Amino acid sequence: MVRKAQRTTWQRAPMRLFWRQNGPMTSLLPVRLSPLFLGLAILAPCAVRAQLKYVPFPTKSELRSLQLLAYACSRENTVDTCTRTRELANPLMDHPRLPAACKDTVWELMQEAKPATTNSSQRRDGIDSPARRLTMVCADPEKRNKPKNPPSAGSPPSQT
Repeated sequence: MVRKAQRTTWQRAPMRLFWRQNGPMTSLLPVRLSPLFLGLAILAPCAVRAQLKYVPFPTKSELRSLQLLAYACSRENTVDTCTRTRELANPLMDHPRLPAACKDTVWELMQEAKPATTNSSQRRDGIDSPARRLTMVCADPEKRNKPKNPPSAGSPPSQT
């Protein structure tokens, strides 16, 4: 069995001196830094919020005009209408507030809205289907979820 070498007093003294000198300083360091970190934690979200710019949802009329252009592209099969459809849909892909389902629908519309040699019903359905979903999926959720007015408590509505 090998014994560990015992340190002598003079070998332990430098460590004691180090801890004695730096002990209070190391214990005060977190106390000094904690208000700094607390201040940064409070101010950082404020700074981030100040830089964000409010971007409103696309209006129903904007979505409807894109939908009508997509229908025109599927019906007429011309370069002009299909190009205008893709150009109007492209900014929606970079919109920060639109949900992923809306962007998927816009992406599908952009991929399908290209003129073809033959205007088959499959091609037209491929454009019309995302165009139909566009106004439902991309509408402002705050406006979409408003409760409807319940009927008055009086007599039931007539069904004549």
